[in-house]
Amino acid sequence: MSEELKKEIEELKKKLEEAEKLKNEYLAGWQRARADFLNYKKEELERLGEMVKYAGETLILKILPILDNFEIAEKKLPEDLKNNENVKGILQIKNQILNFLKEQGVEEIKSVGERFDPNFHEVVEEVEMKDKEPGTIVEEIQKGYKINGRLLRPAKVKVAKKSN
Repeated sequence: MSEELKKEIEELKKKLEEAEKLKNEYLAGWQRARADFLNYKKEELERLGEMVKYAGETLILKILPILDNFEIAEKKLPEDLKNNENVKGILQIKNQILNFLKEQGVEEIKSVGERFDPNFHEVVEEVEMKDKEPGTIVEEIQKGYKINGRLLRPAKVKVAKKSN
């Protein structure tokens, strides 16, 4: 083999090594960029899910006062109107709202007869009662709700206090 041919082969080997090195560098950079993009995409989907959940909770919080008014109306309904077909139809709307809320993961917070829990109840009044243990909820002023196990709105309650 001639000296010129050996030099040319050496030069080509160096260029090939350089090309291999660049290829590996570019491939590693591309793989990092792809991993970063996939992580970004995952984070954005989670953020979007949280936004949708938050928007849903906001809507539900706006529906709850309507449900409260149905509860009040039903409690104050005169006995002679309870079997009226028109009234039953209107109260069916309340049941539809309750079913919709259940489907969204909303559940009522149990109150009356339960021990006061500051995580789920808000005391609006303490009532002196001899036959109830202090801290027992004796009346619910406004229903409280949880959504998927988290507090959505605390129940407003009256609690028994120690009698003197």
